[in-house]
Amino acid sequence: MYNDGSGPATPHLQDTRPRALSVSELNHQARHLLESSFMQVWVEGELSGFSRPSSGHWYFSLKDRKCQVRCAMFRGMNQRIRALPKEGDQVRIRGKVTLYENRGDFQIIVEHIEPAGLGALQQAFEELKRKLLAEGLFDQARKKPLPSLPRHIGVVTSPTGAAIHDILTVLARRCPAIPVTLYPTAVQGKAATADIVGAIEAAQSHGVADVLIIGRGGGSLEDLWCFNEEAVARAIATCRIPTVSAVGHEVDVTIADFVADLRAPTPSAAAEKISPDQSDWLRQLREREFRLSNAMSLALKRLGTQLGHLGARLRDPRRELLEKAQRMDELELRLQKAIRQRLTTVGVRNDHLRQRLVMQSPRRQLSENQEALRRVSERLAYTIQQGLKQRRDDLEHAAQTLNVVSPLATLGRGYAIVRDSQGKIIRDTSEVGPGDTISARVASGEMTAKVTSVKSADINPPD
Repeated sequence: MYNDGSGPATPHLQDTRPRALSVSELNHQARHLLESSFMQVWVEGELSGFSRPSSGHWYFSLKDRKCQVRCAMFRGMNQRIRALPKEGDQVRIRGKVTLYENRGDFQIIVEHIEPAGLGALQQAFEELKRKLLAEGLFDQARKKPLPSLPRHIGVVTSPTGAAIHDILTVLARRCPAIPVTLYPTAVQGKAATADIVGAIEAAQSHGVADVLIIGRGGGSLEDLWCFNEEAVARAIATCRIPTVSAVGHEVDVTIADFVADLRAPTPSAAAEKISPDQSDWLRQLREREFRLSNAMSLALKRLGTQLGHLGARLRDPRRELLEKAQRMDELELRLQKAIRQRLTTVGVRNDHLRQRLVMQSPRRQLSENQEALRRVSERLAYTIQQGLKQRRDDLEHAAQTLNVVSPLATLGRGYAIVRDSQGKIIRDTSEVGPGDTISARVASGEMTAKVTSVKSADINPPD
């Protein structure tokens, strides 16, 4: 019953409306539904409303032309990010979709953030780097040495960029005598990869350059990306001309730097590395000219002194010839004597060897061995005969001994072996009775009999 105090009680009315959720219950169920539906997502957009309170957490929104979503990146995650994001940055985030129940805000808990586009490029860079490293394209052993004094320098770069200007400026200062050939190419954009490969092939076909600079000035990772393409890397790696990679600034690193025979931090540095310094060469030339002049003067003086000494020692050549002829006669006589002595020594040695050969003739040894074999054969035959005779005597003696102890010999002396009908030997009269059939084995054969009577013998001795 229900009574509000103003009148008599009225019957209670049952509420049939559906049960209403509390706000907390609704937000909790919505959060659970979001987190179970979106395990992890990557989202790309423009960063907006970035704030960093004293807690160290980051709060911002990610938006595109139509929508936006709130994001939170807690301190434990954002401490690994080196560069602080700023308003308006295009970024890619990885995180979990959830709901902040207290305010009912749909948001993303961010685990990773990176500049948009850069992450994919960096991943492609690392994958290609690992692939070419495994193939050995970065090995130091396959890199070609650069010429110490190039006869002709080739440059693969843009004809309008700062790189060619810097290279030509450095070469004009250091060694203007070296000719330079430009193989023009695009160094940025989609067509740059094929252009660079074609320029490298053109330099090889031209066949005049003995060193090749490949590069461009500085720029973003996207600007330099054509030097991270696999086609460019393989063209540099297979180039027959020694190559120098000069891409961007000193902090820029590309795949071309790894496969080239030499990496220069800038185009100007590349020109510095491969060209000799003209002033140093002129100074060294003057020093060597001065040293050569002094050496020639000293050599001429020394040769003049030697010529004076040789002139004083010079004798009449006819006297020298007579002395040489006399020396030849002496040597001839000594040679003849040595030959005769050698022939005598060899003859004596040959006689001695001949005697030894006769003494050690195979015929003599064969005769002696045959005689020894005959004596051994005779001794062996005699030994065999004696052995056989001894074996026969032993066998006859053993047969006689065996015959003495043989049961057949006992039977020959009048004894018999008696067996019952089962073939069992009968040793006592108690083992048979009248009417039993027995068999008796004597020396000449066996006979069968029937027992008519059994009488036990008195084996006890008389008193």
